[in-house]
Amino acid sequence: MPGVPPPPTRPFVFRHHWIVRLTHWVTLVVLAGMITSGLQIYEAYARFGNRGGPFLASPFDDTEFPQWSRLGGWLAGALNWHFALMWPLVTAGLLYAGYLAASGEWRGLWFRPRDVPGAIAMARYYLRLRKDHPPQGKHNPLQKLAYSSIVLLGVLAVLTGLSIYKPTQFAWLTALFGGFQAARYWHFWTVWIFVAFTLVHVILVFAVDPPSFRAMLTGWYRGRFPSHD
Repeated sequence: MPGVPPPPTRPFVFRHHWIVRLTHWVTLVVLAGMITSGLQIYEAYARFGNRGGPFLASPFDDTEFPQWSRLGGWLAGALNWHFALMWPLVTAGLLYAGYLAASGEWRGLWFRPRDVPGAIAMARYYLRLRKDHPPQGKHNPLQKLAYSSIVLLGVLAVLTGLSIYKPTQFAWLTALFGGFQAARYWHFWTVWIFVAFTLVHVILVFAVDPPSFRAMLTGWYRGRFPSHD
């Protein structure tokens, strides 16, 4: 439109170290295998509770998930996949955590009480209750909340998985989660939280900030929103 200056072009900035990008994509692929093999394992006994005893309530009782969503073909095959994929998943998590600690990037990623107002402002923006995008740094406060929560969820997934994998060796851990069947229950529900997080994450990337997808591939990002850095 005549007389209206074009929006300023923001420069490319380097956003993601190769370790961050590598562990991000490895986690995505391996987690997909863990989830699908876990659904196949669930098929072997699709209830949470001992046979003939009380059951933990679940809307998924006796659910048979589609064949395309399950990896392993049968119980033993699914267990082999699940345990094999466990190691690269944990390795990627430790590598990522080590990088955050060594680089100090965890300070810009971890959610703190002072981020609460900013998270509320971002939520209002996403819900279209606020017109302008709040200023942000590398991660906005709502992203910090999501990423901090998913890290804690990952720790929960590992601990409940260990309590199921080795209920005798880690009897204290299994007891901490309320017993074997209760640990299965909590481990199973972490799957759906991870799935929900992934879906929301992907939708927001492409709907709100598509350049961030390229940044996770190449490391470079052309800023789109105002920053307070």
